[in-house]
Parts: sequence; C-alpha cells; structure tokens
Amino acid sequence: MEAEFLLFLQNFVRNDILDPFMIFITHTGDYGILCIVLAAILIIVPKTRRLGHVTAIGLAIEFIINNGIIKNAVARTRPYDVIEELEILIGKQPDYSFPSGHSGITFAFAGAIIFALVKGMPGLDDMKKNNVISLVLLLYSLLLAFSRMYVGVHYPTDVLAGMLLGLLTGFASYYIEKPIHSAWLKRGSKTKPIAD
Repeated sequence: MEAEFLLFLQNFVRNDILDPFMIFITHTGDYGILCIVLAAILIIVPKTRRLGHVTAIGLAIEFIINNGIIKNAVARTRPYDVIEELEILIGKQPDYSFPSGHSGITFAFAGAIIFALVKGMPGLDDMKKNNVISLVLLLYSLLLAFSRMYVGVHYPTDVLAGMLLGLLTGFASYYIEKPIHSAWLKRGSKTKPIAD
C-alpha cells in the first residue's frame, strides 16, 4: 500500500513545476538547521527568550529519541532501496527511514511554539498575530512532511511517525521548560546582592 502511494506520487503528481519547489522545501529541513537557527534567534531576543528555550528543548529531545534511538532500533530500509520503480529526486540519505527526522524536527519546533502560544507565555500577547504564526508553522510543517514522500525518501508511515513524535516532544518541552525556568529564577534571586 505504501509503495503504491509513493509510485502514485511519482507517476501522477510529480511535474516540472512542483519538482524544484518540493526539492527546495525538503532541503529546508536538512539537519534541522532552519529550526535550530530560528530557536537561536528566539533565545537572543529578550521578549521571546523563554519561547526559544521551549523550542530548543523540543528540538534536542526529538533529535535524541528519533535519530539517536528509534531510527537505529527499527533500522528500516529507505523506500528507494526496496521499490525498484521508485526514482528519488534528491541524493540518497545517510541514515535509516523510520521515523522521518525532517518531519520530526519540524513538527517539534512548530508544536512547541503552537502549544506555548495556546497555553500562554509572558511576552506572547497578540492573539491575532499568534494565530497567523501558528497557521504558517503548521502549513510549512505539513508541506515539508509531504515533500519527504514526494521526493521518494520516506514511506508515509515514516512521515506520520515523525510528525507524531515531533508534536509530542514539542508539547512536552513546554512542561519541561517551566520547572527549569522557575529554578533558574530562584537561583538568580539568591545570588542578587542585598541593597543597603
């Protein structure tokens, strides 16, 4: 079933207009660099520093669980090495197929931000702007996840597992950051000099 879906994309959806666009989109997720840079920018800006911490925690957890543990434990072969008729639009990937790391890291970043916006965080008050940001992040993440199947490097279940894992780690990072932030505040208040 999954092989048939990938071949359907190859034979009936791929075209000269979509191909370069999907290749570009899929490469925006390479090594999680875009998400890492955006998280770093959020950390640098004082108003969004806590949100940056949440995203950084989510990215770190997702990478460890996805790339460090699950990929190596499952060791699923890439679809282009199994499906003879499948032609890939990008180079062969250096790691295993399940779950999709690109989908995971992107959904971890998007999930962390969306959850923080929904649950509330100091400095994130503009609800209308927050809704737009959430929608853009969700659409981008879905498009990138789809691109991994489009270019022929992942099965649908790889992508779905990556999306789910990313969302879970993104959501969890919000709750992990809270006690860390509280402990940091307490530590900072203890080291402040007492005024005369």
